[in-house]
Amino acid sequence: MTDRALFVVRSGALTTVQDRGRPGHAHLGVPRSGALDGPAAALANRLVGNRPEAAVLETTLNGCAVRPRSTVTVAVTGAPCRVSVDDRPAAWGAPVHVPAGALLTVGTAVSGLRSYVAVSGGITVEPVLGSRSTDLLSGLGPTPLTDGAVLPLGAPNSLHTCVDTAPQPAPPAELVLHVTLGPRDDWFTPEAVRAFTSRTFRVSSASNRIGLRTEGPALERRLKGELPSEGMVLGAVQVPPDGRPVVFLADHPTTGGYPVIGVVRGTDLPAAAQAVPGTPVRFTEVRRRRTY
Repeated sequence: MTDRALFVVRSGALTTVQDRGRPGHAHLGVPRSGALDGPAAALANRLVGNRPEAAVLETTLNGCAVRPRSTVTVAVTGAPCRVSVDDRPAAWGAPVHVPAGALLTVGTAVSGLRSYVAVSGGITVEPVLGSRSTDLLSGLGPTPLTDGAVLPLGAPNSLHTCVDTAPQPAPPAELVLHVTLGPRDDWFTPEAVRAFTSRTFRVSSASNRIGLRTEGPALERRLKGELPSEGMVLGAVQVPPDGRPVVFLADHPTTGGYPVIGVVRGTDLPAAAQAVPGTPVRFTEVRRRRTY
């Protein structure tokens, strides 16, 4: 039995293993998956000296607690939270030394929703299609963490980052999503399209890694028929029959039959990962540039 491993003492509401995902398999019906807040996961890896593609833990709302079998360096980023080692306060957003057998506790998010825990050497569960990410939609990758699980760790890099701490964006008080209209905005009434880009929605408590669901004005269709299933991309804003937009996140389905009114700019999606239920959401139209 290797001593490079983490023992899960408390798995939390939902803690999964995530890396940069498995893009390029949509034609096989496999979502991209990966860390919802990619910049936060990348920063955690950088702080402990891991390569950017190393797998980390993504916690949801109330954190987790783990016990390493060997001495490790960890960093917790993303949603701000209380971090402790054997009940002694430790830094959030900075490298933390955790001795073998000590209990690392990642507490409830003070703001935001998802925290990221990087461990020196990275989490080395068996990859599937080139990624160690948990995909909640397809079931690929490791299952979400459970109490008592043991996660293998890789060997730490000999070169360590010189960064002690780094600034991180605060979770959004208001989520502004820049959206390019189409390809099916013509399925909606002009009033619905105007409402989509001018009214305020709110993040629904039904949101998850598959999609950010919204509450607010219902968008009325102009065309009442049904679409054949067509390809869906990361950031697509699909409108189901209830008229409330859904922003597709990392574990989204690769096809769908409800019309897509627009697509959110990729750089806005990490903030969506940290938007708690009730957060105001505004969709701001990005005009297409004309080409001649």
